[in-house]
Amino acid sequence: VQLVESGGGLVQAGGSLRLSCAASGSTFSIEVMGWYRQAPGKQRELVALITSGGSSTNYASSVKGRFTISRDNTKNTMYLQMNSLKPEDTAVYYCNALSGGKFYWGQGTQVTVSS
Repeated sequence: VQLVESGGGLVQAGGSLRLSCAASGSTFSIEVMGWYRQAPGKQRELVALITSGGSSTNYASSVKGRFTISRDNTKNTMYLQMNSLKPEDTAVYYCNALSGGKFYWGQGTQVTVSS
């Protein structure tokens, strides 16, 4: 499984961005997908998860109500809609997929929120 993120950038506080994660390879075997982020000097943390059919989602408390995770299996793509962005959301955002008991990661996309 290969994962490629896109959609990061610089935005002012209160603004919005939509991240995309395009999956290729053995996508039929992907069970759970998620978004993680890592800010400078901090550990990587979970942002949101979504099951294979998209029926179940889970969010970190810090983003609940502001971020929405979704996936389009016809396009093998997962999304993260981020609204009401805050400077503390600044981080590199990584796409993650669980497939066949293994975790796969994308290369990351930078999100910077200015105050």
